[in-house]
This record gives sequence, structure tokens and C-alpha cells, in this order.
Amino acid sequence: MTTFDEMEALLAEAAGELPEDFFKELNGGVFLHPDVKFHPESGASSPLYILGEYHNDRQGYGGLGRYIVVYYGSFMRMYSRYTAEHQRNELLKILKHEFTHHLESLAGERGLEIKDAMDIERYKRR
Repeated sequence: MTTFDEMEALLAEAAGELPEDFFKELNGGVFLHPDVKFHPESGASSPLYILGEYHNDRQGYGGLGRYIVVYYGSFMRMYSRYTAEHQRNELLKILKHEFTHHLESLAGERGLEIKDAMDIERYKRR
């Protein structure tokens, strides 16, 4: 199993592969949180984990402003049985997803937010 410290190193490595422009105004950075986090719409028979989140919150979570958090516990529930390379690839997908939210936020767009909401509606109909 990938430890929290190992995942932190993977996260830093994956973030280091992204263009510097992605980090514009991301004043709170990218960090790993130890928790398992469930989506509010998560069902008991088919849990819906939150793997990562983009926040633009000047008052919340220590007043970090714009930041990305990845949930180690959720990630390990989904990918603990996968190889380190597969985990790294999934982590990069999560980062790119959250950075898309960040970049859309800077541009005043909401395309991915709308797509995510549609995905949740499909999940609820299952």
C-alpha cells in the first residue's frame, strides 16, 4: 500500500509536471489530506468518493484562497490495489481535473462544473 508520505511525494511530482501557468493565483497550492471524503449524494450500495476538490474560498480552510486538495483516504479506497504507475496516472488525472476547475474559474467559465453536475445526476439515477 502506498503510504501517505509516498502519496505526497507522488502528488508533488505530478504537480511538478504541469505548466507553471496552471498555478497562477493558486495561492493555497496543492496538498494531500488524509481523509476519506464522500460526496453528499453518495449512496450506501455504491459509494461516491471525492478524490479531489478545487476551492476558491478566502475564508475557509485557513483562509487559503484558491487551492486544490486531494483526499488520500478516498484515493486509496479506489486505487490501493493498483500498481504505483497506475496510481500515479490516476493522480495526474485528478490533478488535471481540479486544475481545469481552477483555470475555468479564472476565466469565468463553468463547463467542467456543469459536466460534473450532470455526472452526479447520472449517478443518482442508477
